[in-house]
Amino acid sequence: MTPFTERVLHVIKSIPEGNVMTYGQVARQAGSARAARQVVRILHAMSKKHRLPWHRVLNVRGEIAIQDDEGAQLQRFLLESEGVHVTDELTVSLEKYQVRSEME
Repeated sequence: MTPFTERVLHVIKSIPEGNVMTYGQVARQAGSARAARQVVRILHAMSKKHRLPWHRVLNVRGEIAIQDDEGAQLQRFLLESEGVHVTDELTVSLEKYQVRSEME
């Protein structure tokens, strides 16, 4: 596992319940601001094995980016079970729920 992948896993595991981060934000905090797509691949490949709270990661517009309806609805359910409001358009208010760090 690369050092970047290890840092991505750490950042994702550190997202508090009831909060979200964007793919780009995870990439920046892991040390590679332009690696949002790599974060997507890491989530896809390693979420189950590492028990990642994958559902807390959204796209830059606060949207659930999963294309299949079943997966999108599962993400919605998991977020709502943590108290995150998800709109009918499958978006989350980043202003309200996004984790902010001192670096941002």
